[in-house]
Amino acid sequence: MRVNSSSNNIFLIGLMGAGKSTVGKVLAKKLGRRFLDADHVIEDRCGVKIPVIFEMEGEEGFRKREAQAINEITAEHDIILATGGGAVLLPENRKALGERGVVIYLHANPIELWHRTKGGEGRPLLRNGDAKKILEDLYAIRDPLYREIADHVIETGKPSVNQLVNTLIMQLELSS
Repeated sequence: MRVNSSSNNIFLIGLMGAGKSTVGKVLAKKLGRRFLDADHVIEDRCGVKIPVIFEMEGEEGFRKREAQAINEITAEHDIILATGGGAVLLPENRKALGERGVVIYLHANPIELWHRTKGGEGRPLLRNGDAKKILEDLYAIRDPLYREIADHVIETGKPSVNQLVNTLIMQLELSS
C-alpha cells in the first residue's frame, strides 16, 4: 500500500451508493477541510445534471468532462474529494488520484449497493436494464481498479457514517 499525503488531499472512491458524498461531508467537517463532489463540480460547470450530460454527450463525453475536473480538483490542497464511481476507468484519473493524495476505497458489495440505490434518480448507468446485474458487472470491472490505487479499503456495510468516519480518521493517523 502506498501513501502520499504531501498535498493533504483525501480522495474517496467506490461504486455508486457506497457513501462517498455522505462520508466525505462528515469527514471534511471533522477535519476542517473543504469538501468537493466531482459530480457536483461537473454539474455546476455545465449548468445541467449528470443524466442530461449522459443523454446529450453519452458516457464518453461525460468521462472527458470528468477527467478535466479531476485533473483540476486534485491539483488543489487540503481537500476531501468524492469522485464519481466511474472516475477510475480512465488511467489519467487513476494517476492523478494516486499521486496527489490519499485514496480511500469505500467498499460495499453489489447487493448492498443495489439496496442503497433502488429508486435513486440521477444514476444514468442504472436506467437501462436490471440494476442489480448492472451493479454486479460494474463491480467486476471497477473493484480491481479501485484496489489498484487505494491506500485504504474501508467496508461500508454495517457501521454508521460517524463510525465509518472515525475508523477512517484512525487509519489515516496510523499511516501518517
